[in-house]
Amino acid sequence: MSMEFIKEKTNKHEFMDKALLRKIALNHPHDILRPYDMLIGLDGFDAICALSAQVGGFAVYIPATRTIFAKCLEHEARKEYNGRNIAELARRYGYTERHMRRIIKHP
Repeated sequence: MSMEFIKEKTNKHEFMDKALLRKIALNHPHDILRPYDMLIGLDGFDAICALSAQVGGFAVYIPATRTIFAKCLEHEARKEYNGRNIAELARRYGYTERHMRRIIKHP
């Protein structure tokens, strides 16, 4: 698989600023989908070694970034909700307004 393909696929599925996502993930580390939580804070080489130690030899499905960090994003959105900013939160976190209402209503 070429690096261009990987970059293309990554850019296609970007939904928010990576710096913001990193900040949110570090504020809610207990909400990161397992086993990906163990990779936070590791550099590329150490992350590959840790992942290999956990699942080496198996076929592994790696979910989309949004799935891995969904609970973190939802907690942050609930914290920022002020009763009138559904549209703003939906844009910021890459959800529809309808889905953002569901997130706020059902913690």
